[in-house]
Amino acid sequence: MNSTHQDLLTSHYADEHLATRLREAIIAEGLDPEQLTLDAIAAIDQLHVGGRRSSRQLAEQAGFSPGQKVLDLGCGTGGSSRLLVDEHGLQVVGVDITQPFVDVAQWLTQATGLTARTQFVCADAQNLPLEDASFDAVWSQHTLMNLPDLTKGLAEVNRVLKPKGSLLLHEVLQGDNLEPLSFPVPWADTAKTSHLITPAELEEQLTAAGFIKTRQQEVTEQALNWRKKHTDKEARGQTGILTPQLIFGPRFLQMGKNLMANLAAGKVRLIEGIWQKV
Repeated sequence: MNSTHQDLLTSHYADEHLATRLREAIIAEGLDPEQLTLDAIAAIDQLHVGGRRSSRQLAEQAGFSPGQKVLDLGCGTGGSSRLLVDEHGLQVVGVDITQPFVDVAQWLTQATGLTARTQFVCADAQNLPLEDASFDAVWSQHTLMNLPDLTKGLAEVNRVLKPKGSLLLHEVLQGDNLEPLSFPVPWADTAKTSHLITPAELEEQLTAAGFIKTRQQEVTEQALNWRKKHTDKEARGQTGILTPQLIFGPRFLQMGKNLMANLAAGKVRLIEGIWQKV
């Protein structure tokens, strides 16, 4: 594992006090941190643009069958993993390079009663400690943009997928406006850890890695509308205690504003799609 890559992402996404901070906030909300519902923690376990709605939208297109085994790549605090288990009856392994996220994912999954069908592992997506051909699908929401070596990462995805397995993508890509991004954004404080590519480059990389596109659509406008709504709420202080600001700190408000500005200016775009291993 590239320790510099891991350290950069860990310092951006989480610190060693994350679990303590979240527990205190959950108690302040009058909730029991050891007995939680998915609804109660949605704001801190769906850290991607679009929240639960975007996860549900992608999952509906996947046509999952109960009992299938899915790898949640870059699982964060485990929100998508829990949603897939709870709403689709899947077996899910969540992988994230950030140990504090993995710790929180394990705790929240136990608190929501979903440990029987989940497992969380701290590992680099570019070097997965998982067996060949062991997953029916790989789920990736806002993960590829954090991989400095996308070729290596996609090779790993291909390796762990069963024949004809699916790669489910909900990703941030480079927009047509090539001006520098406004930083910080939710996935990076500076350009050093932001690895956005164009849709054409993504398609080229996926094809070279042994995947064929079965469906893909642009969801940039949907993402912009979602971000506008949440930016307005944040500006009015209407978001309550449990928000992504608990994870990212006070800078999250600026991250949200910058993301909205980058989307509106065409500097970034979002796609969702399904690619099948050849």
